[in-house]
Amino acid sequence: MKDLAGLMKQAQEMQSKMGEAQKRLDDATVTGEAGAGLVAITMSAKGDPKSVMIDKVAIDPNEKEVLEDLILAALHDAKRKADQVQQKILSEATQGLGLPPGIDLPFGKTL
Repeated sequence: MKDLAGLMKQAQEMQSKMGEAQKRLDDATVTGEAGAGLVAITMSAKGDPKSVMIDKVAIDPNEKEVLEDLILAALHDAKRKADQVQQKILSEATQGLGLPPGIDLPFGKTL
């Protein structure tokens, strides 16, 4: 029974740390940019978009495809940065819990 009690304590500790990590993911923001800052997209570390900024210079009705490409590039940059922050926060939350490598965590991240 000692092993079961220890396992339950570890599960409660992990649940608490994951709750804290969820809050940190909600609060952490990243900004992806494209076109030397002509387009910027800010999102949470969970990947929820927060804002979009488009410089007036990038708005040309004759260059619609260029603006679309800039928006897409900024979105990809923000998503990449969000994934990095997410991985860091989740790794910190599970550090010291003795979890085996390769365990799947929420958001599809693997340690």
